[in-house]
Amino acid sequence: VQLQASGGGLVQPGGSLRLSCAASGRIFSINRMGWYRQVAGKQRELVAAISSGGSTGYADSAKGRFTISRDNAKNTVYLQMNSLKPEDTAVYYCNAEAIATDYWGQGTLVTVSS
Repeated sequence: VQLQASGGGLVQPGGSLRLSCAASGRIFSINRMGWYRQVAGKQRELVAAISSGGSTGYADSAKGRFTISRDNAKNTVYLQMNSLKPEDTAVYYCNAEAIATDYWGQGTLVTVSS
């Protein structure tokens, strides 16, 4: 499974961004996809995840502001981020879990700053 993430950038507090993650390869084996983020010096943390059946889960910090979705026809997962805060600044990583193996995208930087 290969993952290609995109959509990061610089946004002002209160703004929005949409991250995309396109999967290729053995995509039929993917059970769950998600977005994680990491700040330098801290552990990578789960932001949101979506199962193959469409069930979603969110970190408390993301609830009410972020929405994860998937387009099965495009093999793509999205993370819509609204009402962004400076503390959302991080490198965001796309993740796919397939046959008990984790796969990671290359990371995309999100900077929330005025």
